[in-house]
Amino acid sequence: MSMRRPLIAGNWKMNGSPEQGAALARELRELCIDLPAVDVAVFPPALSIQPVQSILKNTDVVVGGQDLHPEPSGAFTGNISAEMLRAAGCGTVLVGHSERRTYEKESGAYLAAKVRASLRAGLWPIFCCGETESQRDSNATLDVVRTQLDEGLGQLTSSEMGRVVVAYEPVWAIGTGRVASPEQAQEVHQAIRNWAALRWETGTARALRILYGGSVKPANVQGIMAQPDIDGALVGGASLKAGSFDAIIRFERNE
Repeated sequence: MSMRRPLIAGNWKMNGSPEQGAALARELRELCIDLPAVDVAVFPPALSIQPVQSILKNTDVVVGGQDLHPEPSGAFTGNISAEMLRAAGCGTVLVGHSERRTYEKESGAYLAAKVRASLRAGLWPIFCCGETESQRDSNATLDVVRTQLDEGLGQLTSSEMGRVVVAYEPVWAIGTGRVASPEQAQEVHQAIRNWAALRWETGTARALRILYGGSVKPANVQGIMAQPDIDGALVGGASLKAGSFDAIIRFERNE
């Protein structure tokens, strides 16, 4: 393990009512009383942020938003600003999740604006990147990921980059039950760290936390977390059950 503190983040996506989110938060509150040396964040649907945050506010679990609009306010019906997320008690936000890139056609420039908006409001962004199955099959993975990083994060200063987390999520492994092998994931994570080292000083790259996302479960998290450049996980379906999410959080204790 590196000296970077691990981060386990649970993306609830579009699942559960506010009441169900609150019930899950209460389970997590009980399970997370005695956390190992790991940071934990959860990303409920927008309507569940406030009830979840009110339950978890006195714990070490950070609540985040799944998306944001780049502008602080205005005529943007249906959108939520970084300032609104901050006011609701959020400490972090996802930017560039593959489902936003795919379904909402979000461009690199638009995602860069979202990153800046989150930093402006005092939220630390988890910036997502990753390739599709066809891009991997054509050996374009590293080029695709570097382009996404250049577009979304390339204009940040070293100080700003120090407040960013990167999540590598191969699109072909999200919600499919497939998972990149630890070696495949490590190759991309190392490339991301090398990319950061070329853009900023070595210290920025060494400190950068890079998460793996893509069908992470209690059964495979240890192999993933054993890799030197993997600093945590962005968990989807397995974060919707408190027991399985807790088992991932406590990966060092798993057999």
